[in-house]
Amino acid sequence: MTTKQRAYLKGLAMNIDPIYNIGKASITPEFTEGIIEALEARELIKVSVLKNCADDPKELAQLLSERTGAEVVQVIGKKIVLYKQAKDKDKRKIELPKERKKTV
Repeated sequence: MTTKQRAYLKGLAMNIDPIYNIGKASITPEFTEGIIEALEARELIKVSVLKNCADDPKELAQLLSERTGAEVVQVIGKKIVLYKQAKDKDKRKIELPKERKKTV
């Protein structure tokens, strides 16, 4: 993901609310399945890490990224933003800015 694409997704994420909360149970297999389904439906989601969760939000974001195949857009405080392009082209909602090819 390019810097321009990440910046674009950050801008979109500012207007969405967290749809999942990570609590003291941390990340369970059921939680991961829910995240995968949400990413397929929405492509861009925000996850909140609650105060009773002892884990580091950056480590949780990396773990979620590995388990779901999503890109970590950003981690700010206790908020994690994840992006994964929908597999079905008809369900894609977000069009990322194209990469510019450098000419020499």
